[in-house]
Amino acid sequence: MSSDPFYREAILDHYRHPRHKGHLEDADVHYHDHNPFCGDEITIELKVENDVIVDAAFDGRGCAISQATASMLMEEVIGMPLEEVRKWDKESVLEMLGIEIGPVRLKCALLPLKALKAGVWGLEEWPE
Repeated sequence: MSSDPFYREAILDHYRHPRHKGHLEDADVHYHDHNPFCGDEITIELKVENDVIVDAAFDGRGCAISQATASMLMEEVIGMPLEEVRKWDKESVLEMLGIEIGPVRLKCALLPLKALKAGVWGLEEWPE
């Protein structure tokens, strides 16, 4: 990981100007999750055709890290097969962000991934 100013600026840009923020009409996948410790909330919506994500949107509120991660993920998943998205993990998100994330902010960064993965696996709620 890096503390490169380029990555920090990209995160701030996604926070200030989120991509694919909003709602999709007739979404095939809809999953909402929140972090009760900090109050971040994310809803992920996907349109899927032939097991490929053809459109994606998110809505929510929270810190710069959670909202920027959601925006970046939505850009990444459009055009991807569900099977590929199901393989994503913590390292995939941290690599995409490109900066060191401390333990306190890690749950913020991973909340959008958690919602995305729960949605593509068809979960109604996250198993405890």
